[in-house]
Amino acid sequence: MPRLIQQPTRIASAGNKPKLIDEYLGRVNSGSTNVSVARMRSPEGWVEPAQTPEFEEHTLVLAGLLRVEFGGPGAPGGAIDVRAGELVSVPAGERVRYSTPLPGGADYVAICLPAFAPGLVHRED
Repeated sequence: MPRLIQQPTRIASAGNKPKLIDEYLGRVNSGSTNVSVARMRSPEGWVEPAQTPEFEEHTLVLAGLLRVEFGGPGAPGGAIDVRAGELVSVPAGERVRYSTPLPGGADYVAICLPAFAPGLVHRED
């Protein structure tokens, strides 16, 4: 039977500036452990610590630009700028760091498989 989720739960964020995270589907709002879906809105200049999550993450940018830096010690690295209408797919175990460097920040939807959990993200200090 279909299930309507009428409103999200606001989740605390990591990073140097406040970011809005509204979880629609996931461990907090719906009890789902196999997938999470959250809308995120981050301001210009927002950066979060690098992380090596145990989940795959697919991010669809609705507005603005999301920068995804990848790689690290002992691994080739680079950066991908994801613009409105584009999606970036990051496999589990990939070291990444997300940021929104441009004016206006970004509005995007992140889908994690399995569902996001603080204990699975492995953020660096």
